[in-house]
Amino acid sequence: MSRPRKRSLTLRGHRTSVSLEDEFWSAFREIAAKDGRAINDLAAEIDAARSPHCGLASAIRLFVLSRLRD
Repeated sequence: MSRPRKRSLTLRGHRTSVSLEDEFWSAFREIAAKDGRAINDLAAEIDAARSPHCGLASAIRLFVLSRLRD
């Protein structure tokens, strides 16, 4: 597995950066494409639904894991 790499996202008009391993970025992009959604929109949805005690990167990893298990 690769080291986390920081990438920028725009969530509801605000720029933020998220550090994920390349494998998670690839899987996240694939899920967004399969759903016909922009990655920023999907990240904003995950951000809005996450617990305040869970960081965005962790929430994205958990989302990817959940989708791959389904």
